[in-house]
Amino acid sequence: MQQDPAAADTSQVVADTSNILETVNDIVNGFLAFIPKIVLALIVLAIFYFIAKGVKTLVRRSTKNREAASLGMVLGRLAQLAILLAGLLVAVGIVAPSVGASEFFQLLGIGSVAIGFAFRDILQNYLAGILILLRQPFRIGDQLIFGDYEGTVESIETRATMLKTYDGRRVVIPNGEIYTNSVMVNTAHEARRSQYDVGIGYGDDVRAAARVMLEAMQGVEGVLKDPSPDVLTVELAGSSVNLRARWWTAPERADVVHIAHEVITTIKEKLDEAAVDMPYPTQVLLFHDQTEATDGDRTQQREGWPAGDAPPKPRTIAYTLHQLAEKTGDGHTQDGSAQAGRPRDEAQAP
Repeated sequence: MQQDPAAADTSQVVADTSNILETVNDIVNGFLAFIPKIVLALIVLAIFYFIAKGVKTLVRRSTKNREAASLGMVLGRLAQLAILLAGLLVAVGIVAPSVGASEFFQLLGIGSVAIGFAFRDILQNYLAGILILLRQPFRIGDQLIFGDYEGTVESIETRATMLKTYDGRRVVIPNGEIYTNSVMVNTAHEARRSQYDVGIGYGDDVRAAARVMLEAMQGVEGVLKDPSPDVLTVELAGSSVNLRARWWTAPERADVVHIAHEVITTIKEKLDEAAVDMPYPTQVLLFHDQTEATDGDRTQQREGWPAGDAPPKPRTIAYTLHQLAEKTGDGHTQDGSAQAGRPRDEAQAP
């Protein structure tokens, strides 16, 4: 007996529909059975979240002082992250018991490698920030110089360090750059030395001038007595003897600048009172036109004169100008006024 094709198609449609309904029913039943696990996992995550938040707050409160404030912030974040990671592991175990800890950490490791390549610079700055906070080469409130920037450290975050310049601007420096480059910390120690060079005349008493400068520094408020200030002779310059005044102050920028102003001003005033010359840059030009009486023995070596038994005869400036005029064609050799300026032995020379 041959089956009717229409009936066969109808039977197939009914069978397919029954299979679909059965599949949907299984999905719905599975989801309904899965809901308690999801709810329990969310409750566990919420509990771990509040625990992590409380631990973070506790760590930050335990490091309220200025030196450890940033370190406490970073440690609190790390503790919070570790607790949240543990909560996530427990939640995954509730939802999917077949996923063990090893598979979870393996998956987490693969993801971490991918994230590390994608956010390499950010992670480098984050790690550098943690190392800076742990080792503390400088702290919040320190004054430092980094490259072209100088100022006071406002905060040390996990990604960058905030620097406030002395003219009131903020500089954001990535921690990776700070950790891998040289940084000068001006307030690392309790005292900081400053110096200034002062030039005095060659005719002045160097030791007396040094005593005047030393007394001037010792009388300025803010100059430390230990280490004590001192004065050194550092150079015999072209027009002055240079003395270097050195003194120690508190390391903060405001103290260094204002005390330096007082020291330099006081040194100037005391040197003026002691009649110590502070010459301008000068040059000395020697004209060898003096007579034998004023120029000394010309048979000895002098500036610009050869030594020997027959040194050149002295010449006056007037005679030199007369010779220069003759060479340029403007001279009048018959003029008695021009001849009058020459010495007698040169005037009679052919």
